[in-house]
Amino acid sequence: MKKTSYLIRRFLPYFKKYRATLALYLFCAALTTLCELFLPLIIRFITQTAQTNLAALTIEVVVRLGLFYLLLRIIDIAANYYMQSIGHIMGAHIETDMRRDLFRHLQELSYSYYDNTKIGQIMARITSDLFDVTEFAHHCPEEFFIAALKIFSAFAILGGINIWLTLIIFVIIPIMIFCSAYFNTQMRTSFKKSRFQIGELNAQTEDSLLGVRVVKSFANEKLEEEKFEGGNSRFLEIKKEQYKAMAGFHSVTRIFDGVMYLVVIVAGALFLLYGQITAGDFVAYLLYISTLLTSIRRIVEFMEQFQRGMTGIDRFLEIMDAPVEIRDKEDAHELKDVEGDIRFDNVTFEYSDDHKTVLHNINLHVKPGENVALVGPSGGGKTTLCSLIPRFYDVTEGRILVDGQDIRDLTMKSLRSQIGVVQQEVYLFSGSIYENIEYGRPGATREEVIEAAKLAGAHEFISELSDGYDTYVGERGVKLSGGQKQRISIARVFLKNPPILILDEATSALDNESERLVQESLEKLAKGRTTFTIAHRLTTIQNASTILVLTANGIEEQGTHQELLAKHGIYYSLYRLYTRMGLPTESI
Repeated sequence: MKKTSYLIRRFLPYFKKYRATLALYLFCAALTTLCELFLPLIIRFITQTAQTNLAALTIEVVVRLGLFYLLLRIIDIAANYYMQSIGHIMGAHIETDMRRDLFRHLQELSYSYYDNTKIGQIMARITSDLFDVTEFAHHCPEEFFIAALKIFSAFAILGGINIWLTLIIFVIIPIMIFCSAYFNTQMRTSFKKSRFQIGELNAQTEDSLLGVRVVKSFANEKLEEEKFEGGNSRFLEIKKEQYKAMAGFHSVTRIFDGVMYLVVIVAGALFLLYGQITAGDFVAYLLYISTLLTSIRRIVEFMEQFQRGMTGIDRFLEIMDAPVEIRDKEDAHELKDVEGDIRFDNVTFEYSDDHKTVLHNINLHVKPGENVALVGPSGGGKTTLCSLIPRFYDVTEGRILVDGQDIRDLTMKSLRSQIGVVQQEVYLFSGSIYENIEYGRPGATREEVIEAAKLAGAHEFISELSDGYDTYVGERGVKLSGGQKQRISIARVFLKNPPILILDEATSALDNESERLVQESLEKLAKGRTTFTIAHRLTTIQNASTILVLTANGIEEQGTHQELLAKHGIYYSLYRLYTRMGLPTESI
C-alpha cells in the first residue's frame, strides 16, 4: 500500500490549472472561519461588560454588536455559497481531467495489458473511484485548512486568556490523533479491498449479462446466481470489516471528545474558583472548545471520505503507472506510399507475463500483393504472427520490415492506418450500421459508406432492414446474424482501403451460405493487397500465393496448395483429414 504522502504528491499537479480558483476558495474558507471565531469574542465582551460595568452595555452598543454580527453572517453566507458551488465545480473539473488522462492512458496500453486485466475492474476505476476523488479534491483543502486555522486561532486566543488551561487541552489532541491512526489504517485497507471487490462484481456481472444467451441456452441461471452470490457475500464481509474499523475510529474520537469537555469543565471551574479566569473568559472557553471540537469532529468524519479519496487515487495510479510497452520513438516517422512488401527477419516473440516463447527465429518475405495463408495446429502462433505486423505486440528479438522500414521506426498511427484487420469475432459498437461502417474512416461521406457496403455484399440486406443504414445494431451487434456482422466489418475495412490486409479466421464461425457470401467479399477485398489469411477452413485458401504451415517449431512447410499436397507432409495430413470429414477440425 502506497504512503499517503506519496499519493498526495502525485495528485497535487491536478490542482495546478485551478490554483487561482483554489486560492479564492481557501480565502472564502478563511472568511467563514473568522466569522465563526468572532462569536465567542462578542459573547465574552457582553458577559465581561455586564459583570464589571453594566451601565456601559447600552442599547447603542448592543445594536452595533448585532449589526457587526449580521455583517459577519452575510460575509459567511456569500463565502460559503462560493465554496459550495465553485469548489464542487473545481472538484468536478479535476475528476474530468483525471478521467481523460486515465482513458487516454488506457488507449495507449498494449494488448498484453488487456490480456491480464478485467474490464469490470477498469470500469470501477473510471467511474466510482474517481467520484470519490472528486469529493476528496473539493473537501480536502477546505477541511484541513479550516481545521488548521481554527486550531491555531483558538490556541492563540485561548492562550491569551489562560495559557495553562490551554496547554492542558491542546496536549490531548496529539494523543487523540495517535490513537485514531490505527483505525485509520484499517479503514484505508478495507476501502481498497472494497473497491477491488466491487470491480470483481462489475466484471462478473458484465460477463454474465453479455453471455446471457449462453446462460439461458444451458439453463444455467441458477449457477450464475450462485456465482454472483459468492462475490456479493465476499463484498458484504469486506463491508463489515470496513464498518467495524469506522466504528472504532469514531469511538476513539468520541472518547477524547468527552475527555476534552471534562477537562474544560473541571479544570475551568477550578481556575474560576481560584480567580485565575473570569466568568466571561470561562464562557468564551466553552464556546471556543465547542468550536474546536466541532472542527476536530468534522476532520474525523472527513477521514472516511479522505480514505476513500486516497483509495481512489491509489487505484487510479495503478493504471496510470502501468507501463506503455509499445510507444512511438521520439524520431519515429510516418509510413507513406505503401507498396506492401513485408519481411520477418529472425523474429522471436514471447509473452512478457509468463515468458512463453510463441515464435522463434521466423524468417519470411511477402512481396506486394501476395496472399499468404497460415495454417497449422492451434497455439502455433498464427494470430500472434499477424498481430506483430501492426505492433499490437512488439517482437522480442529480430525485426519486421514494411517496405524496407523497421516498423519500430514508424509512427503507430501511420502503420496501423495502412493495415486492415477482419477478425473471427466481429465487434460492432452500440449504434447504427452506418456509424459502424464509417468507423473505418471517420468523416467519410454517406455515398462512400454505401459504396463500401456494396463492395462487401452488405448493401442488399441493409436496405431490407426497417431503418436501412440507420438501423440500431444493439450492443455488440446482437440484432444481426454472424454473416451480416462479418460483412459490415468487411465494409468497414473496404472504407478504410488499406494496402495490407489481415484476415483472422474470418469465416470459421459462419454457416455455409454466409461463408460463401463473406468469402466472395473477402476475395474482392484482398484483390491487389498484401494479404495474410489465417485459415480454419482449408478450402478457402487453395488459391493463396503461398501457404505457411506454422507449428510450435516455426514454419515447417511453405508453398502453394499443390506443392504442399505433393510433399505428403503436415499440410497433406490436415487436408486429408479436412476433406475426409467434410468439416474443419480443431487442429486446423
